[in-house]
Amino acid sequence: MSWIDDKAHAGLELIRQVKAMQMYPHFRPFESGGIYTTIEGKPIVNFSSNDYLGLTTHPKVKEASKRAVDRFSCGMSSSRVQATTTAHVELEERLANWYGYEKCLLFTTGYQAMVGSIQALSDRDTTLVLDNLSHACILDGTFLAAGTPMRGAGIRYFNHNSARSLERCLRTNERKNALVLIEGIYSLDGDRAPLPEFVEVCEKYNAVLLCDDAHGTGTLGRRGTGIVEETGMGGRVPLVVSTFSKTFGGIGGILLGADEVVDFVKHSARAFTFSATLPVPVVAAASVILDMLEEEGEALVQELHDKASYMRRCLIELGFDLGRSDTHIMPVMCRDQRKALFMHVALLECGVMMVPITYPGVKEGEERLRCNVTRGHSREDMDKALELLDSYGRAFYVQSGEDLGPMEASV
Repeated sequence: MSWIDDKAHAGLELIRQVKAMQMYPHFRPFESGGIYTTIEGKPIVNFSSNDYLGLTTHPKVKEASKRAVDRFSCGMSSSRVQATTTAHVELEERLANWYGYEKCLLFTTGYQAMVGSIQALSDRDTTLVLDNLSHACILDGTFLAAGTPMRGAGIRYFNHNSARSLERCLRTNERKNALVLIEGIYSLDGDRAPLPEFVEVCEKYNAVLLCDDAHGTGTLGRRGTGIVEETGMGGRVPLVVSTFSKTFGGIGGILLGADEVVDFVKHSARAFTFSATLPVPVVAAASVILDMLEEEGEALVQELHDKASYMRRCLIELGFDLGRSDTHIMPVMCRDQRKALFMHVALLECGVMMVPITYPGVKEGEERLRCNVTRGHSREDMDKALELLDSYGRAFYVQSGEDLGPMEASV
């Protein structure tokens, strides 16, 4: 036994306790893909999926992937430096045009797109200024950039979605450059960034704005191109990062920006040059989904918004607290670890999956169920989920906010 064994044993204490109570919520093996799946043979409707337009399992998408396997197999056995295909280049060109940017670069994951872009663009002259609720990929890219020998960037945090707090950071910045890092929609809270306000502040102080719009692609803007389109900020947000792991039904990262800036990242980001090429079957699937967005994106996005509006109205009428949410991502706030875990187990037993988010994913007292409404959910799916939430929410005092006595104790 070494210190790493001791560290692992101590670090897993909470996990062991939750498993002993048969409430461990993570890594449940799905037996099929999509919003409708099975777990241990039981049919499940997944309300924690990020398949926002319900296109992941579309027959055309699957057929395109199969054809790509026949032509390119599953992988290219190297990085993009020596394993770029015509499929990658064509999709990059199409995405740049669809989003309205000069150039696009495809990474193997959205996480790598953010980490690699921050690392490539930062040096000792740069202060990285980020929202204090930033996603892990922004945090890790920031820490990598700050810890790189001889190139260490500075770090400043501003209060969540506060343009005033951001301005204070930029006004007192002591380094030559500033790279401001925000998200279009925050994945755990479901609230939008006040993008026009941030754009004005960044322009005032000559700071560069990088927006992670992973959850806005396919969900915001008339055509679904994201928060830049929705807020009319086209041409004023220098850099956007997005992903294929939500609306585009696969895995992969997207960087959008000016021609030379993207080309610089392409040749400088270690997360790009030293990582395996995005598999062509995934590229083919994303290309077909892009076809659909180009042809009928407005109708697809509107259908999502209609369903999200219905679910939001009903949840609020039932007395649920949705926190700061103003999008299709609606956290059902439980504000207690055991309540969130019990609610998850009870719902899952009835065929509805809403994954609990607890500390350290969120602060203590902000525990919630992850409820994402997608275009693929039917009215019947939503009504069933609402009925179950109402029943168990009352049983566990989630709506009323009343104390549960012993249940309030930490797991």
